[in-house]
Amino acid sequence: MKDAVTFQMPQQIAICGAGVMGTGIATALLLHQFPVTLYDLSDAVLKRAQHQIARNLEKAVQKGKLAAELLHPVLQEKISFTTRLEDCAAADCVIEAIIEDRTAKIDLLHRLESLLPSRAIIATNTSSIAISSLQSELQHPGRFLGLHFFNPAHIMKLVEVVKGAFTLNAVIEIIKDFSESIGKIPVIVKDVPGFIVNRVARNFYNEALRIVEEGTASVEQVDRLLRSYGFRMGPFELMDLIGVDTNFAVTLSVWQQYFYDPRFAPSLLQKQLVDAKKWGRKTGEGFYRYSQQD
Repeated sequence: MKDAVTFQMPQQIAICGAGVMGTGIATALLLHQFPVTLYDLSDAVLKRAQHQIARNLEKAVQKGKLAAELLHPVLQEKISFTTRLEDCAAADCVIEAIIEDRTAKIDLLHRLESLLPSRAIIATNTSSIAISSLQSELQHPGRFLGLHFFNPAHIMKLVEVVKGAFTLNAVIEIIKDFSESIGKIPVIVKDVPGFIVNRVARNFYNEALRIVEEGTASVEQVDRLLRSYGFRMGPFELMDLIGVDTNFAVTLSVWQQYFYDPRFAPSLLQKQLVDAKKWGRKTGEGFYRYSQQD
């Protein structure tokens, strides 16, 4: 590409989307003293994010991962919350973390391109949408890549750095180094549906769903058995943590991109929960029910 721009290690980060992933990514950055602007369309969502980030950082202090004397300065000086996309214009790296919908992402990316200087890197936290497909809609596709965190983003070490057809090698190397600077383990992956982790994980979720649909075992039994085998969480517990709706959207996307391969087919049981807005921990009920303290 003809992007005659010198890209630098990000210093000022903006995150678009203050849901579960955006909140976790913001926490991860704040733990390493990066200034963050967190954007969302909803004031209510931003208020929940602010509360959750404070809780995350307080827990980090308790676990010795953040010095106690830094907690107040980080919360007061290192993060700002906004419903104005224009407030992201000063960022040298923007991480998109909105809903897993190609049309919505492209709309936001177009708006960001009109605001950001050419030196700013744009990353998407998509779990499954093709990076090349998204960047083909951009005027400067060389600066665009996938940067896929895993929930909870401030705890999980792995990040997938995804190179699209037009992504510049310099951008990949910078984001690899940036990921390491916030304590992550970056893996550079090809732009294939589901990348690495979500392609493998479809079998973890889908087979568990089929077992329950067939009446072979209950949700609780499957989770208990997987935990006894060494998994920290069972598949249904994990879907509730991620968001049943988010998990279903990723499954649907991977299935479609693999030309409806039966291995990746979504579950009717999961769709019924999505339709009923029983999306897991964030709504208080999914495969399990949760109290406000959970």
